[in-house]
Amino acid sequence: MKILGQIVDIPNRRIYSGEITIANGNISKIVERQHDVKSYILPGFIDAHIHIESSMLVPSEFARIAVKHGTVATVSDPHEIANVLGVEGVEFMIENGKQTPFKFNFGAPSCVPATSFESAGAVIDSEGIKELMANPEIKYLAEMMNYPGVIYNDAEVLKKIEWAKYYNKPVDGHAPGVLGDDLTKYISAGISTDHECFTYNEGLEKLQKGMKVLIREGSAAKNFEALINLLPEYYENMMFCSDDKHPDDLLLGHINQLCARAVAKGINVFKVLQVACVNPIKHYNLDVGLLKVGDQADCIVVEDLKSFKTLQTYINGELVFDEGESKIPSTPFEILNNFNTNKKQVSDFRIESSAEKIRVIEALEGQLITNELIEVATIESGNLVSNIDKDVLKMSVVNRYNNEPQALAFIKNFGLKAGAIASSVGHDSHNIIAVGVSDESICKAVNLIIENKGGICAVSDSDKKIVPLPVAGIMSDQDAETIGKQYAELDRMAKQLGSTLKAPYMTLSFMALLVIPSLKLSDKGLFDGNAFQFTPLEV
Repeated sequence: MKILGQIVDIPNRRIYSGEITIANGNISKIVERQHDVKSYILPGFIDAHIHIESSMLVPSEFARIAVKHGTVATVSDPHEIANVLGVEGVEFMIENGKQTPFKFNFGAPSCVPATSFESAGAVIDSEGIKELMANPEIKYLAEMMNYPGVIYNDAEVLKKIEWAKYYNKPVDGHAPGVLGDDLTKYISAGISTDHECFTYNEGLEKLQKGMKVLIREGSAAKNFEALINLLPEYYENMMFCSDDKHPDDLLLGHINQLCARAVAKGINVFKVLQVACVNPIKHYNLDVGLLKVGDQADCIVVEDLKSFKTLQTYINGELVFDEGESKIPSTPFEILNNFNTNKKQVSDFRIESSAEKIRVIEALEGQLITNELIEVATIESGNLVSNIDKDVLKMSVVNRYNNEPQALAFIKNFGLKAGAIASSVGHDSHNIIAVGVSDESICKAVNLIIENKGGICAVSDSDKKIVPLPVAGIMSDQDAETIGKQYAELDRMAKQLGSTLKAPYMTLSFMALLVIPSLKLSDKGLFDGNAFQFTPLEV
């Protein structure tokens, strides 16, 4: 097989008219040759840190869409499914990914559960990490979210890092806002990357101290604008990533969008492509080709070096995307889950109280962090209730692994004027999270999730709508077009109920993420992320 085009030679910073010959999945010959083909041939794009589960697609379905945007490989942390199913969940992701030619590179999730202040479906301790690290399919130790454990020498945390070192595999970081001496200690433990930088100065300090900094632009957290001006000088030590990418966003684009935005800012195209195509392969020692003779033919043909619109994608010499169509077929798979809670009663969501003031979570548009507010309590018949006029709504986190009492609190900025929304995508333990205008509507939404053993839903007095997520309660068994359309319809219904957030379900999914301050709700209670301890609802 031969491909003609303008060949982009990233290491030597040249573009020339040429022909690439592919034989037995590898590049057997590259020759300069004049022809009239104007399209460009370059190595495929790589997402350097993503949780595939956040696309609500299993890996084999994710691959079918990613190749449309020129992505040939991912560095994937199966942290979400691991919190539900443990090592069995990680193995599911690896095996499902193998059903396609796409190059998934999975890590061993380092923080399962993420904290001891919530109920997860599984535990992966240092012995579990040892077992995973011995597996050649596992490429790295995934993000060490427990940065206090590293800084303060938690023995179990350090053992996990030591097993990664023993098997000579990189350790990914997660250290939002960690600077100074704490950062120095975190890095000295052997942690080599960070995708949580949200300011230029934070990214700069981490780069200067030897870390690789990933520019993240996902469906929730967006740090491209804050960090992109570091790229021209530090392009050898940066990568692009999504972290979390919802299905509707994935249908529109992937790493190609970040390349287009970077080039539009006037950044040298070879530097941009080094970040997008080369650096992840070298850092994680990935089995992905780089457009050299003898390499596996993992390459893409794009229309131009401005929009990076993908015309063709090749993986191991196989044409997996061509003329607007993914050539990767859907494949059947076994559905795994861990969902063991009974339906709830309206009375389960009652809060007996005579308090005058309460703590309220303030959700922030486009942010994972929240604020803590003090608001006047609204009480009816001895029950703390939602105040629709002030947009202080009752919320609940329901343990989906066991029958336990519901955790209850209040949240501002969801804007609902009727009904409720709920989800079993609740980072990191994936319990059920619901927000609503009344105990009745919250109960109705929670029970709809329980009936389906996972999903995201919206309910009103007269209507209910759910996107079922039967795979571990966090992924669909459908394709991206189907789930993307269903998700868009559900998003519309949430907004018709009054939600003012751009992505209400994405925001909802992070309201139980205790490792991001300030105030969050786990299934065990209201949590102060700054003090890292539970705090009372009543003031």
